[in-house]
Amino acid sequence: MTSPSLTPSPWWTPSVHADRRPFLMARNRIVAGLRAWFADRDFVEVDAAALQVSPGNEAHLHAFSTSALAPDGSSSPLYLHTSPEFACKKLLAAGESRIFALARVYRNRERGPLHHPEFTMLEWYRAHAPYEILMQDCAALLQMAADTTGVDAFVFRNGTCDPRQEPDRVTLAGAFRDFAGIDLLATVAPDGATDRAALAAAATAAGIRSAADDSWADIFSRVLVERVEPRLGFGRPTILCEYPVSEAALARPAAHDPRVAERFELYACGVELANGFGELTDAAEQRRRFGAEMDEKQRVYGERYPIDEDFLAALAAMPPASGIALGLDRLVMLATGAHRIEQVMWTPVAVS
Repeated sequence: MTSPSLTPSPWWTPSVHADRRPFLMARNRIVAGLRAWFADRDFVEVDAAALQVSPGNEAHLHAFSTSALAPDGSSSPLYLHTSPEFACKKLLAAGESRIFALARVYRNRERGPLHHPEFTMLEWYRAHAPYEILMQDCAALLQMAADTTGVDAFVFRNGTCDPRQEPDRVTLAGAFRDFAGIDLLATVAPDGATDRAALAAAATAAGIRSAADDSWADIFSRVLVERVEPRLGFGRPTILCEYPVSEAALARPAAHDPRVAERFELYACGVELANGFGELTDAAEQRRRFGAEMDEKQRVYGERYPIDEDFLAALAAMPPASGIALGLDRLVMLATGAHRIEQVMWTPVAVS
């Protein structure tokens, strides 16, 4: 049993709150700055419902589930969304062209210095815009956050990043080559099919373990986590782009190479901050990808989530667009020097 003297005081204890309050006030200033930034560019703020018929269909995201009870006592399953993405894309189909949302989102099985079961996601979408413009948006928002808190550099653990520097742009293929000595695209066919044996052999040669039942995606993720991500976003931000199509279920293929997709992630101090796409609008292909993701979820976790048929119907009517999700709490952490995500949340979820 934990000694009472070692049990952390609740966040609402006056002394604990006093320590956290400077971070929280900085969070409010950053949120105000974000809203002003988007308003200056003619974006409309939207509010996405948290309860959805599907929480999303990514294999390794875990949702909180509940039931909606009808007056007659019958029930139907609902989920707390893991992202406002489906709702936002339906609004694009409805005719909105520039939107953003500061949404509370929910992800199960997540807790740590950078993870929390309930957190705030900033998402924004631009209809009829290339996804490269989102990279410019990210650079501007990092600078805005730093200007708001008055810091010269983001600091996390032992790393620093100058948020006012233009981000480096690195492809997944380049990162795997430079940091792990692996020719990633040699294991991806022109139709996007992946060669598990080839990637396993390359990973083994690079000193990265793989188990017999690891899929290509499992090995890809291990290389990314062990060799690539720890090298990103130091000195200046990094944009990691051109993910293999099998690792970008919601993104359209790149015009210059069908093996990769219009997906990028933003890093600072080794911390992933944002995930952006040139959005896939082919409803039939999206259905196929969702099915593959849920098959993988069934294989690994023994469960699957329903597909939102209303979303697929809206996707067929959605204009070409680019969209991105940014973890607000992580951005506030880096801009304030906080060490844990709970320090920048007004009311963290209690630990039972």
